[in-house]
Amino acid sequence: MNKSDACREVDMITLMSALWRRAWIIALISVVLGAICFAWARFLITPTYEASALMYVNNTQDPGKPISNSELSAAQSLVDTYMVILSSRTTLDQIRSAAKLTYTDKQLTKMIRAQAVNGTEVFEITVASTDPQEARNIANTVTQVLPARIADVVEGSSVRVVDYAQLPTSKASPSIPCYTLLGMLTGLILSCAFLSCGSFLTIRSAAKINCFRRIPRSRFWRLSLSFCSKAMAMTTGTGRRRDPTNDLQEGTAYSRGSCLFKGTACHAGGPAQL
Repeated sequence: MNKSDACREVDMITLMSALWRRAWIIALISVVLGAICFAWARFLITPTYEASALMYVNNTQDPGKPISNSELSAAQSLVDTYMVILSSRTTLDQIRSAAKLTYTDKQLTKMIRAQAVNGTEVFEITVASTDPQEARNIANTVTQVLPARIADVVEGSSVRVVDYAQLPTSKASPSIPCYTLLGMLTGLILSCAFLSCGSFLTIRSAAKINCFRRIPRSRFWRLSLSFCSKAMAMTTGTGRRRDPTNDLQEGTAYSRGSCLFKGTACHAGGPAQL
């Protein structure tokens, strides 16, 4: 590694020690952002409650016979079909009329979701709302409307209720611990990045100064004299080359003046005492 590479190298130990000396700043910023996110989740975000109901897909043609593997596979594949039927406009209109709701189709679609339970023929209907009572009522309304709706659309299939929705007692969102942890993590990352950039610039500046100090004195004076000569040429010559004859005359006049000042007379043969 040559000297230029050594001058450009940033000492990571110095950078880490600089961060360690400012650990209280990092901790303070992390705590402040964590407190802000905690207050945001606790007081400014409206909590959401979820109520869930379970339904079973029955695809057997003869209730007296045991369910075959083919019927079980068909029932599992029908779960996706029933989810599409649930989100159809006609089904949403029936749910809205039965529950006496004023939500639009788009709002109801966002509130109601359905998914299969572990790849079985049982699927779960979950309703999210800011009112826990409303979430339970909508979920139970779906269990009342959906079986008749599926029987009208899919011939030979039926849906049975496994479990009705209960009144939720805890909030589904927001998660206050998650918001607080996310805020503290964000503060940690931002403070470390900001302080690292400042320390990095400081270290680079110090490295450049050290590199400048390592220049040999002879080379330094040569560079200084070269710079001064160029500057004088630009200021005295006004950007043009000077006439050598003028320089000779100015030098002769300067010599005569200096001889007179010292009490001597300058002539062609040399100085003579006055």
